[in-house]
Amino acid sequence: MHKTSAWPLTLAYGALIVFASLYPFAGWRDQGMAPWVFLSAPLPRYWTGFDVISNVLGYAPLGFLLALALLRHGRRARTAALAATVAGTLLSLSMESLQVYLPLRIPSNVDWALNAAGTAGGALSAALLERLGAIDRWSRLRERWFVPDARGALVLLALWPAALLFPLALPFGLGQVLERTEDALADILADTPFIEWLPVHTVELQPLLPGAELLCVMLGLLIPCLLGYSVIRAVPRRALFAVGVVAVGVAATVLSAALSYGPAHVWVWLGVPARAGLWAALALAMALLPLPRRACVALLLLALALHLSLLNQAPENAYFAQTLQTWEQGRFIRFHGLGQWLGWLWPYVALGYVLLRLSRREPAVREPGPGS
Repeated sequence: MHKTSAWPLTLAYGALIVFASLYPFAGWRDQGMAPWVFLSAPLPRYWTGFDVISNVLGYAPLGFLLALALLRHGRRARTAALAATVAGTLLSLSMESLQVYLPLRIPSNVDWALNAAGTAGGALSAALLERLGAIDRWSRLRERWFVPDARGALVLLALWPAALLFPLALPFGLGQVLERTEDALADILADTPFIEWLPVHTVELQPLLPGAELLCVMLGLLIPCLLGYSVIRAVPRRALFAVGVVAVGVAATVLSAALSYGPAHVWVWLGVPARAGLWAALALAMALLPLPRRACVALLLLALALHLSLLNQAPENAYFAQTLQTWEQGRFIRFHGLGQWLGWLWPYVALGYVLLRLSRREPAVREPGPGS
């Protein structure tokens, strides 16, 4: 029996909700109010459709994933839906209560009710799919497509599109953290003797040349393809998966551009290097279809190392820094820290997963062949 991916996805999504709810984790103080004071507060006079949708949709995946995890462990549909709804409602209540101690956040009884409704909707959706037999069909599909120990890769692949939603300096360029990490360390170590220990660049970081941009875009798309290849059984399914990765990656990047620059500029990221890198990634993914799974993992390690090395040798340009203000100061404040950290950490978590895979002996599984 396969271990379900729903549990790690539930934990990851719950952690992201906590991060988004309490971001930016600054200015904690006792304001002389009880944590539950917002429950009896008057209803807000002003609200927007975006607030309603974001609060409902923000918790719906949590309810769905938690109910799904309980269903996969033999719980009845009604019990799983009820338990997931109660858990999500209590998590939202905890987050709203903690926001009382954050001057930059405003707890709201309406937000709590919408979060609870979103959780219930997600949980009921999972229960309905179970009644319709969709969960069992997914289990059979997973057995046909993936090797038994595919849970870690599937979790990473599920999080990859979400990591692309935060604005990136380069399309599919997840993990560009060196410059910001150095600046953060410099601020932390300022006025201390340890500032002398901080390494400094002898040469200023230089923008990437078009050829290096092309290579980064290609590797950024090839990495999730190789991650999928390492757990997919057959060559034809690998080909379908590679096309799906490119389609989902482009769709997530288009959505990010629409949120950052406006609907009129959804293709602003698709310059010549990006177009060439996109087609090169698809061509190389097709050429690597027959590669054994163990070789896919080794090549994935090389691709991650090269991708992160190239990205972190380049600075973030000033225009990109201005773009982030839309997320930091606008209506995306709830998702700024959430999306930013997901985009920063995804490739490094993938790197740790790959190293773990290479360090252990994997059970013998039929290598991909030309048939399904």
